[in-house]
Amino acid sequence: MNLIMWRLLLQKIFAKILSLTLTFLGITIISFWVIHLAPGSPTDLQTTLNPKASSAARERLLKLYGLDKPLHVQYVRWLKRVILFDFGNSLSGDHRPVWEKIKERLPLTLTLNAVSLFLVFILAIPIGILSAVYVNSWFDKLMTVFVFIGFSIPSFWLALLLILGLSIWLPIFPISGLTSLGFESFTFWEKCLDLARHLALPVFVFTLTGLAGFSRYMRASMLEILGQDFILLARAKGLPYWRVVLKHAGKNALLPIITILGLSVPGLIGGSVIVESIFALPGLGQLFYQAVMARDYPLILGNLVLGAILTLIGNFLADVGYTLVDPRTKK
Repeated sequence: MNLIMWRLLLQKIFAKILSLTLTFLGITIISFWVIHLAPGSPTDLQTTLNPKASSAARERLLKLYGLDKPLHVQYVRWLKRVILFDFGNSLSGDHRPVWEKIKERLPLTLTLNAVSLFLVFILAIPIGILSAVYVNSWFDKLMTVFVFIGFSIPSFWLALLLILGLSIWLPIFPISGLTSLGFESFTFWEKCLDLARHLALPVFVFTLTGLAGFSRYMRASMLEILGQDFILLARAKGLPYWRVVLKHAGKNALLPIITILGLSVPGLIGGSVIVESIFALPGLGQLFYQAVMARDYPLILGNLVLGAILTLIGNFLADVGYTLVDPRTKK
């Protein structure tokens, strides 16, 4: 019996690895193809925008960067390097290795988005539960209005509005940047306070725009669960109402939230592009935007590979979360 269980477990692991590998390859193929469809080339800054550069110089640069080869040949060469964890060198700016540039920016972006996701999670769950329990009450109607506002406000407009109101009219928070002048001379707690003041508005933008959707999903899921027969049976047995709501209904209502939370992991990069650019934060989103503007293919692909990895990690975390919340998925 144990041998059979181990064999089934190994088959499941192998199938999962194969599925993740094929998904990764599919993402990289589509990404590699799409970025080469965009007008412009990494050589434009050195040739097209330089009146002294000749067509021969452009051809030499294309050959130097390997852009003169067919697209499928470029992809195979790039994929071989990626398998060896070599993303190549950036084609713009200082021409440093791509991974070094990503590694410098990654901690800020992950921290910023992880804090926002944590706040969204701990706020959306009680809001969704209370809205479902007190359906059509003043609280539910107020949260409905809040959700519509959260869905309607674009993140870039909200960011600009916060800068105008809380950084210019009321100079409470810094307008942009990560640290203040003289940051190195601050004490430890002064540094923490300075970082918190600079990150407060970006975190608020991420949290508000994400909170609306998560709370609405939680409300809909709770309403569906509260109408199930096992909830009515638990109430008929005389169990306390809030115990039924929190332990029985709440646990089952978390399943769709876990799925959405897992799928939101890739947005750690994509969602940071606009906000980090507006607040001038030296994170991965800003780096990705600069790479796209410069048509820096290695740097763009490095960011996209990281996004693909986050997508796969998000799917894996969703599976693990399902298993923890619903033991029936272990079978």
